[in-house]
Amino acid sequence: MPAMPGPVADEKSSLLAFLNQQHQNFRTVAYGLTDDQARLAPTASTLSVGALIKHAAACEAGWVDRIAAAPGYPAADSVPFEEAAAAYAAQYRMSEADTLEGLLAALDEQERITETIVQAADLDADVPVPRNAPWFPRDIEAWSVRWVLGHLIEELSRHAGHADIIRESVDGATWFELMAGIDGMAETPWLKPWQPA
Repeated sequence: MPAMPGPVADEKSSLLAFLNQQHQNFRTVAYGLTDDQARLAPTASTLSVGALIKHAAACEAGWVDRIAAAPGYPAADSVPFEEAAAAYAAQYRMSEADTLEGLLAALDEQERITETIVQAADLDADVPVPRNAPWFPRDIEAWSVRWVLGHLIEELSRHAGHADIIRESVDGATWFELMAGIDGMAETPWLKPWQPA
């Protein structure tokens, strides 16, 4: 697993490569965790690694559904606000029924769906701004598919960073150590690959 995306051929492949790198960052941060560890919220935040993976997949699904429905609105926009808010809050909790393996599989499946929909999309196509939450601007009618993908990269990057801090608080493992462990790198004076205790 490389530490960064490889060379890209064009804008669309670049956007997808950097989005997919964030998926890989979540997989790296989760490497070697048990379900119980993935549920831990050891920082001032109530977030856990598992909950952040769950949210990342759900967030991406919502935006990709929006791309697929454009220039119309996705069906989810017709859900009553209270119901949508409850579903949104549930994204931030790794329940006892959730497993880390299942959450990572959902992220993998969303990556495949995103790839399929984005490959067929026009980056300049209009994607209507959501009207079902108070934090969306009222003075903009639509964003482009390009904007949506940029936003997804920003959103997932922020949450991958949250997950990185939480993971280090769980067992002291850092992203570079985890990456080195996944790749089976040799130990160096400045990098010791992570191994289970």
